[in-house]
Order: sequence, then C-alpha cells, then structure tokens
Amino acid sequence: MIHDGRRRKLPFDADEAVSFLKKADAKLAGLIERAGPFALRLDPLPSPFAALLESILYQQLHAKAAAAIHARVRAHFGGDPEPEALLAADDEVLRAAGVSTGKIRALRDLAAKTVDGTVPSAAALRRMPDAEMIERLTQVCGVGPWTVEMFLIFRLGRPDVLSATDYGVRKGYALTFQRLPKLRPLEAADLPKPEVLLKRGKRWAPFRSVACWYLWRACDLAQSLAKSGLQ
Repeated sequence: MIHDGRRRKLPFDADEAVSFLKKADAKLAGLIERAGPFALRLDPLPSPFAALLESILYQQLHAKAAAAIHARVRAHFGGDPEPEALLAADDEVLRAAGVSTGKIRALRDLAAKTVDGTVPSAAALRRMPDAEMIERLTQVCGVGPWTVEMFLIFRLGRPDVLSATDYGVRKGYALTFQRLPKLRPLEAADLPKPEVLLKRGKRWAPFRSVACWYLWRACDLAQSLAKSGLQ
C-alpha cells in the first residue's frame, strides 16, 4: 500500500469505543487489556477508483509482489490512473506491469462502472451508509463484500463494520472466546462460522470495527507467544 506518512484522524472517538466494548463484553475486555491501546492507522484516501484499483491488484498476492505491480501501473500512467485512461490503455501495457488477465478484466469493469456512476465519487461515498456502499461497490467484477469491508474500515474509518468472513477476525475470535486444545496449531474446524460472530457482535455495535481490530491483535499476540515458546 502507498502511504504518505501523514496520520488521518479517525471519524469517531476511539477512547469512547474502547470503553464501550470493555463494558459490553468481558472476554473482549480481557483481550483489550492484553493488546493495549487502539492504534488503527487509516490508509490514504485517494479516489474510490484508485483505492479499489489498488485493492484488486493486491488480491491473492504477497504484499511485496502486489506493491511492485501497483508501482509499475502507476509509473506507466504517471500516478494513479484516471478510469478513462485505463479504459484506453492496451491490455499488453497492463500485462507488462504484471497484471493478470483476470485482474485486467476486473480493472476495466471498475473503470467502466466509475465512468457510468455505479462507483460513486469520494464525496458521495462519505455520505453513504455502509450497507448501500457494499451493495454499490460489489457490482464491480472482482470486488466482494470483504474488499468493501476493508475499504470501510481502513480507508473511511467507519466504526461499525464486522467482517465476519475474514480469516484473521475468525481466528482472533477462536483464540479469544473458544476453549481450544493446547499444544496444537489452530485448525479450520476451530474457526467460528460467520453467524456465530454476527450473533456475538451484536453486543459490540456500534463499534464493531474496533472489535475486529482487537481480534486481529489476538492473532498477533498468539504469534508472538508461539515465537517466544511460551504457548
């Protein structure tokens, strides 16, 4: 991801959110105490088109490889491309940058749906409810609910997004809320079904994004313990 070094302010009170979650859920409160202060850093917010283009390029790739492809695409266009410029570009230009055939198709659909207004402007997105944004943006090829949820959390700083299908959120939930056998790796069967997360998550509203952030930190804590040999 491209970062400009500036920290964008969250559009909600983080202290209020953490205090609310501690009171709402005792087990989550224990995780919050172990993980420490809430420290979500918002990613830069270019146009929705540029942000989603980056998300598509990063899908199913190691971050370093995706960053290199993204950099080559930007270098060709002299920065974040405009949707009209991407539509006019030859497929071979994008292939030379390392973009796969499937992602070229997704990027062209993103550009077309930006031009026709399906993908709203940044100003319109800021005013749009989460559910409507998910409904609009998932009309783009290659953009599913998870991609939009990450956009909502890390680009817009929306406070009440529960990504119930995210692997890290599900793993963090298992580590925090479930009794797991010790001395063996976490298995797929240990992960909660999305509906389990959604049910528990009702008590975290209206700060479910903050709860997700702490569930991701549960994974970090478990990894640190494993590396230190304390698990």
